[in-house]
Amino acid sequence: MSRPVLCAIDVSHKGQDADVLRVAKKLADLDGATLDVMTVVPDFGESIVGSFFEQDHHERAVAEARQLLSDEVTAAIGADVDAMVRHVVATGKAYEEILHVARETDCGLIVIGAHKPDFKDYLLGPNAARVVRHSNCSVHVVRP
Repeated sequence: MSRPVLCAIDVSHKGQDADVLRVAKKLADLDGATLDVMTVVPDFGESIVGSFFEQDHHERAVAEARQLLSDEVTAAIGADVDAMVRHVVATGKAYEEILHVARETDCGLIVIGAHKPDFKDYLLGPNAARVVRHSNCSVHVVRP
């Protein structure tokens, strides 16, 4: 079997990455690869900001992100696919965690969305640009 396809989405904007998920599924199917879907939760624990949150805030945020990730996959590509997808919830900076998971899983392709950029990020959003620039594998950027 082929190396996995890693699809990175942002669950904080419901439905925004449905096309990204559909493209990732299609590309995984074309190569007979497994599909891994991930999202990244920001890490506030080490900063001064972290002191304003309850101690179990991170665990609750990860659990909610995992549920939202499953909901997004189900809505975009179906519950049967969601049952076969490996869900990954990482904590940290989005681009760093996407690259880390890609290396750890030896994925063959990363699929990521290029969200509506600000003028300063006109070509790609900052996370997509960094993933493209630093990835060891191919990256497919899905435009809205």
